[in-house]
Amino acid sequence: MHVTVIAPEGAVFEGDADSVVAPAFDGEVGILPRHAPFMTLLGEGRLTVRQGQTGHAYRVKGGLLQVVRDNVRIVTEHAEAEE
Repeated sequence: MHVTVIAPEGAVFEGDADSVVAPAFDGEVGILPRHAPFMTLLGEGRLTVRQGQTGHAYRVKGGLLQVVRDNVRIVTEHAEAEE
């Protein structure tokens, strides 16, 4: 699936991924390839994008997550890469 993470500063991540775990406003949500169409508001917490054995982690706050036809779009008010 293709994942795009966008913050006010611009694109934070764009590429193919095996899974996404995001902080929805009412708890964590996990997205895998071929997920059904879905949309949720984001809360505050850790966003993880996994590519095989590699993981990319970000602290995010607010925004939305949308899944349409194996494309995941995350638009957030704040995104900061974690070490």
